Amino acid sequence: MVQDTTPNPPATPLRAALTGALAPQAWLHRPAQAINGAATGVLAGLRFAVKDNIDVAGWPTTAACPAFARTPGAHASVVQTLLDAGASLQGKTNLDQFACGLSGTRSPYGAVPNAVNPLYVSGGSSSGSAYVVATGQVDFALGTDTAGSGRVPAGLNNIVGLKPSRGLISARGVLPAAQAVDCVSIFATTVATAARVLAAAVAFDPADPYSRRLAMADTPFGARFRFGVPAQPEFFGDEAARAAFAGALVQLQALGGEAVPLDFTPFAACADMLYGSALVAQRYEAIRGFFDAREAEVIEPVRGIIATGKGYSAADLVAAQTQLAALAQQAQALWQGIDLLVVPTAPTHHTIERMQADPVVLNRQLGAYTNFVNLLDYAALSVPASLRADGLPFGITLIGRCGSDWQLAELGQRFHHASGLSQGATGAPLPAMQPIPGLSTAAPHVRVAVVGAHLSGMPLNGQLTERGATLLARTHTAPVYRLYALPGTVPPKPGLLRVAPGEGQAIEIEIWSMPLAQYGSFVALVPAPLSIGTLALADGGSVQGFLCEPLALQGASDISHLGGWRAWIASTRPAPVATP
Repeated sequence: MVQDTTPNPPATPLRAALTGALAPQAWLHRPAQAINGAATGVLAGLRFAVKDNIDVAGWPTTAACPAFARTPGAHASVVQTLLDAGASLQGKTNLDQFACGLSGTRSPYGAVPNAVNPLYVSGGSSSGSAYVVATGQVDFALGTDTAGSGRVPAGLNNIVGLKPSRGLISARGVLPAAQAVDCVSIFATTVATAARVLAAAVAFDPADPYSRRLAMADTPFGARFRFGVPAQPEFFGDEAARAAFAGALVQLQALGGEAVPLDFTPFAACADMLYGSALVAQRYEAIRGFFDAREAEVIEPVRGIIATGKGYSAADLVAAQTQLAALAQQAQALWQGIDLLVVPTAPTHHTIERMQADPVVLNRQLGAYTNFVNLLDYAALSVPASLRADGLPFGITLIGRCGSDWQLAELGQRFHHASGLSQGATGAPLPAMQPIPGLSTAAPHVRVAVVGAHLSGMPLNGQLTERGATLLARTHTAPVYRLYALPGTVPPKPGLLRVAPGEGQAIEIEIWSMPLAQYGSFVALVPAPLSIGTLALADGGSVQGFLCEPLALQGASDISHLGGWRAWIASTRPAPVATP
């Protein structure tokens, strides 16, 4: 391993409890002195790392193969762009050798562990980049994504993985894996940070043969959207993952989505082609000179995969490209009537021990829902969804048409913040949501908090959705409120009353974004003794929301101890009758 000349940052309490120390094998080169970015810029103050198949001037590029190591004289285009934007480069990270793998275990420098449970894989090939983000050692990191390497590690480490539309970010100075479909990807703990980095990194580069200028969608999907899901999802016997995905779909429906089951056969067939057809010749072509001269220096199973590409003819490749085009036509037909696809980022999770015992089959499982995305020219965003019943992270991937990157980010941010998860493995709460760059802000919106019958799934929620409102977050008030069940209201409604500090508690609420043009008609529906006022939030902010006049609370039941209206509704339901 390239010598790491600086100590690791101190572990957070969560990390220390799990592993005792941060995994040093996540870094391949971490010099004492970072490369500082410009003093001013849109990314000033942010620290980042790059996967070690991305060139940094004066630092070795190994692609996790010591015999391949070389020291470039210039930064990769994207590295220079980010430094110019003010970010500071901290080092280079471990990967599955030659970016060939989805497990994070295919490196002579050591397997990178999962940031939440070190017995499990981190996912690859951008394993080190995901790990250093999830453990809070940097603010963001660059990976690469050919078959899912910028998404699988995100889903398995409770972080965000943004795989942009192909050609948005220059790949000049990035060692190819399959150059025609490669993307530079971005890891961060929040969608807002990843989108901010993407906005800074987008640049047409005439020196990159696959760089292109793209028309980007600049409006969100909308209050109501339709998302395609696998009609028969495969989890390889992992019931915890199956349950987590079902929960994620419920959460998307609460945000205004409608699930549309699709036959995923064309997508699966396309995914199989990446390694099961002449398309794998791209892997061989990327390092042909080195591989032909020093094949024995490449570790298994990477060596066997790349060697497969040597056996195909030019005619085989043309036939595979034609077959891929036919599958793309079939896939295109499935987009009729939907806005995006939603899949598990990874349908299961394996221990390092199991992965090393069966590296090909289990690695293939991790890519079941990722391999087809670049081949079909889609954009994708992996976002954390939940912690499974066994405590392992579970993520979903939002997949959109080419150029839908900002739309995916807007929906992905709302989904992530509604999850209530912390950032990576740090235990830090998610910060406030931020505007997504690239989206039109022409139509002003207002935020409004609801506490009772307007909550998702409650009787009056339609008054929000029919006005184009979208759910931003589930959160809590500051601990200065009492919640009451008002007598005689139909449907049942609560009353929220502000009280003196020390006399109240935090109450669960939802925050919705509503077009300002619709806000007046919504407020007109609020019956006395309820009113709209300013609510203090647990994070110190404030928002418009429902309050109640004190005189209306005569005869009302104080339900503050339950923490929210949903819990009170659940408490009023009759207990199930035991059957003999």
